[in-house]
Amino acid sequence: MNLNTPSKTILIAPLNWGLGHATRCIPIIKALQDNNFIPIIASDGIALELLKKEFPYLKFLELPSYEIEYAKNGKYFKWKLLKNCPKMIEAILEEKRLVKKWIKKHDIDGIISDNRLGVFSKKVPSVFITHQLNVMTGNTTWITSLLHQNIIKKYTECWVPDTIDTPNLAGELSHLKNPDFNIKYIGPLSRIQTKKVDKKYDLMIILSGPEPQRGLLEEKLKQEIKLYNGTILFVKGIIEKDQKKEQIENVTFFNFMHSRQLEQALNESEIIICRSGYTSIMDLAKLNKKAFFIPTPGQYEQEYLARKLKKEGLVPYAEQDLFTIKNLDEIDNYKGLSEIKSNLNWSDIFNVFI
Repeated sequence: MNLNTPSKTILIAPLNWGLGHATRCIPIIKALQDNNFIPIIASDGIALELLKKEFPYLKFLELPSYEIEYAKNGKYFKWKLLKNCPKMIEAILEEKRLVKKWIKKHDIDGIISDNRLGVFSKKVPSVFITHQLNVMTGNTTWITSLLHQNIIKKYTECWVPDTIDTPNLAGELSHLKNPDFNIKYIGPLSRIQTKKVDKKYDLMIILSGPEPQRGLLEEKLKQEIKLYNGTILFVKGIIEKDQKKEQIENVTFFNFMHSRQLEQALNESEIIICRSGYTSIMDLAKLNKKAFFIPTPGQYEQEYLARKLKKEGLVPYAEQDLFTIKNLDEIDNYKGLSEIKSNLNWSDIFNVFI
């Protein structure tokens, strides 16, 4: 940090698709502050609410919602997204209009967009964050990947929260054979740190993601854990104004947790059940945790990551409809995730804004 350098203002805008995009931006926001930048946060919905709770002293701006919804039946996931495309395009066009206005109004010197396709400007250095250089959508993967890469090309840099070599966490998602745009691998991102604490919970359940799938999994797991004998911490992933805690027999329920609480709880828990979302994988790898994954039905990215990590002998998984509490016995046959070290130097990474 150079106190003699005038502070520059950086707009950081995570996509509101579950909580993963918002939570992986937390270490970036902290690093911006540590390096004499002034972050302004822009998002919508639960992503915006979560970051307001994490950084109540920062400036927040609201972006239009992409109105992402999941199908109740996983096989219709792709078609549900296609149906929502007109709303998404409308939101992206509105993002562009707002960003153009905000650059002048708030003297913005740089942009970091975590998968928000309209948060970009030719007037200031603009960075795109993604672990999906390839966007997996089944038999249409080639076209969705090509479209996504063409969007990324317009940005000054693309930051990939993974390692360029093996071992890596995202596999084919985050690696291209012959990229024709500026990629910077910044290593896995996590807001979580390892702590030496006594184990308090035998099982921790963390839910996330858009409805209705988040709620469907909640109801299923509430039934399954009735057959579990150990202590359970159940975080529903519902961001509300007030935090709610409820104790029912051997299960402690929370609607949501702040980062520090989540960090403590993860460290205190023996095994984890969660979606195979990339941010969850990065957090669990940071803590060298054993886990069981239940991919969101129809979400090809999560299904790919679950298959990859199972094939590598790290984490077992089951389809949502087929999961039973007995599946947790499989965890003993897997190594669990482990931290992938990276030489992360935020000062060098932020040179794009200098």
